[in-house]
Amino acid sequence: MISLKEIRGGVCAPKGFAASGIHCGIRKNSAKPDLALVLSAVPAAAAAVYTQNLVKGAPLLVTKANLQNGTAQAIICNSGNANTCNADGVAVAEAMCKLVEQHTGVPAEDVVVASTGVIGVPLPIEPIENGMEILIAGLCNDGTGAAKAIMTTDTYAKECTVEFDLCGKTCRIGAMAKGSGMIHPNMATMLAFVTTDAAISPAMLSDLLKSVTDDTFNMVTVDGDTSTNDMCCVMANGLAGNEIIAKKNEDYHAFEAALHFVLEDLSRKLAGDGEGATTLIVCTVSGAKTKDDARKLAKSVAGSSLLKCAVFGTDANWGRVLCAMGYAGAEVDVTKISVRFCSEAGEILVCENGAGVPFSEEEAARVLAEKEIGIQITCGDGTACATAWGCDLTYDYVKINGDYRT
Repeated sequence: MISLKEIRGGVCAPKGFAASGIHCGIRKNSAKPDLALVLSAVPAAAAAVYTQNLVKGAPLLVTKANLQNGTAQAIICNSGNANTCNADGVAVAEAMCKLVEQHTGVPAEDVVVASTGVIGVPLPIEPIENGMEILIAGLCNDGTGAAKAIMTTDTYAKECTVEFDLCGKTCRIGAMAKGSGMIHPNMATMLAFVTTDAAISPAMLSDLLKSVTDDTFNMVTVDGDTSTNDMCCVMANGLAGNEIIAKKNEDYHAFEAALHFVLEDLSRKLAGDGEGATTLIVCTVSGAKTKDDARKLAKSVAGSSLLKCAVFGTDANWGRVLCAMGYAGAEVDVTKISVRFCSEAGEILVCENGAGVPFSEEEAARVLAEKEIGIQITCGDGTACATAWGCDLTYDYVKINGDYRT
């Protein structure tokens, strides 16, 4: 079993990576940084997954074209403006890549470009152009500045870094992510940028990223809205010096475990920091007939608006759990379902064999009053399991989104 050590540094912890984050003027609030850059000392194997929303931000189109050769060396991302549904969107995204080339020497076609923020508002290139020298000057070995610069309504910067061994070589994976609202499973549910100094082929990296995101980022839901700008990108520059991972061997599975740890950690942070959220919901389904069924059931429950409201009100309304399972599109025998609510305050059985059981409402309210609550569902149809992460639905969610643009 792989041994993982959590360390600091974010996207800059792996060898050969530097990052920077500044306020360049896209946002009106000068206290909020709005432009980030991540730079690798050498070209890196790269892979990405994108939103399945048919309306896609221009940066995704440019990035997808740039990554066709499986190589990247830099990431530039702005917040405050999504650069989506703009007539000149692609031209602006390409201009951002060219600015990176002009100031770093990294070819424009080796740049990942991303944007997040308001949809349908033209993104001026001038603030980005004017901020490039300061952005480059700020490059350092701490990724937190960049992690803050990609935030929108997030309340804190989300990072995770691990260290592990591959055949005697110390490797690291660092990551940052943003996402607080407009999050619903359909890849990639937010923006996430991952760096590693492990050596792995682009083909293997792409395979791994898709596999791991299916069980992590694609299991996060905040509000049922799939963003237009969702992207998760990984760059692997190989500077750790391990033998390149080019097949599904022991090193492949070790790297997979490390990547899964990082993306699951970020998934929990994204869900727990949902807009206006007070509670992280962890819904675990076991005993499902297939993995696909387990995923559908867990996501349906974690994404139920009624269930999310009940959690906010510490109301053990377990009927909403079964209701959400019933429309999940999964094959499930309702008469075999059992449901438990759990948290640090305790655990309480509320449903067994598809029917309610006597329980203390006061005790249930205490269980649901914690910052993290678990909904444990047993189906009794098979051996498949899955976990989804969500959050409660509060008054503040409406307040935040009622005036998001104005």
